[in-house]
Amino acid sequence: MSRNKVTVIGAGNVGATTAQRIAEAGLADVVLVDIVEGLPQGKGLDLAEAAPVVGHDSRITGTNDYADTAGSDIVVVTSGLARQPGMSRDDLLVKNAGIVRAVVEQAAKHSPDAILIIVTNPLDAMCHVALSASGFPRERVLGMAGVLDSARFRTFIAEELGVSVEDTHAFVLGGHGDTMVPLSRYSTVAGVPITELLPPDRVKALEERTANGGAEVVALLKTGSAFYAPAASTFEMVDAILRDRKRVLPCAVLLKGEFKTNDLFVGVPVVLGRAGIEKVFEIELTADEQAAFDKSAAAVQELVDKLG
Repeated sequence: MSRNKVTVIGAGNVGATTAQRIAEAGLADVVLVDIVEGLPQGKGLDLAEAAPVVGHDSRITGTNDYADTAGSDIVVVTSGLARQPGMSRDDLLVKNAGIVRAVVEQAAKHSPDAILIIVTNPLDAMCHVALSASGFPRERVLGMAGVLDSARFRTFIAEELGVSVEDTHAFVLGGHGDTMVPLSRYSTVAGVPITELLPPDRVKALEERTANGGAEVVALLKTGSAFYAPAASTFEMVDAILRDRKRVLPCAVLLKGEFKTNDLFVGVPVVLGRAGIEKVFEIELTADEQAAFDKSAAAVQELVDKLG
């Protein structure tokens, strides 16, 4: 039986930490790819040398050559620029679109049956780029943001109520950014909605902290952005797919009429298994929630329009 193979494009903090989690869980052999010579090779070797101590036999290789990625089951795309001082979001959008298009074209050529997980920001717009660059069906192009946003929401809920994070569940819809829609009436502690456990002003404060979760980490770090939680969230999606677990996870997917939205990548709950997206998990939204969802979708549409 041949082992699963996962390619992680971009050997920065998010990519390398994702590679580490996948390998250490024994889920798959991992190929780390980067444009910088020596970077993926060095990180790959360092990770490989940890294997005897951690106790796994996954192979980890670093490369600058996409030929080494051939036959991957999953390709995770983390490559791109972080926003530099003086750079507008639009500058970042255009630069990262160019990077994502180039790497996805290469990866798709060598692994035509792979499932793509996009992590590069601005996330929802980059999924559109990846879909067009790969020519893959929508079932095999996913964006990782909802799992991360939900994890942040769950962390804050657990902290607020003094309970285990394991007993918290969070429901976050929409684009990955300040227009995201944390659905508090579906966010629970041991099955009880947080709207029953907390006053409205505290619920609102947790929602806002969730929407600004990435910015909060960036402000503290000052040089760089979050990577432990994004890598863990990406790993959760990889695990659900490779083990065919049918997990219900929020992911950015191309909607085809679901949630009253068409031809746009927006975060919604989906069933994840070996085929990628097996089903979009649609729920009835209240008028207010649908309005917030539409506003979030409009923000994504605006970015997509800028890409032309």
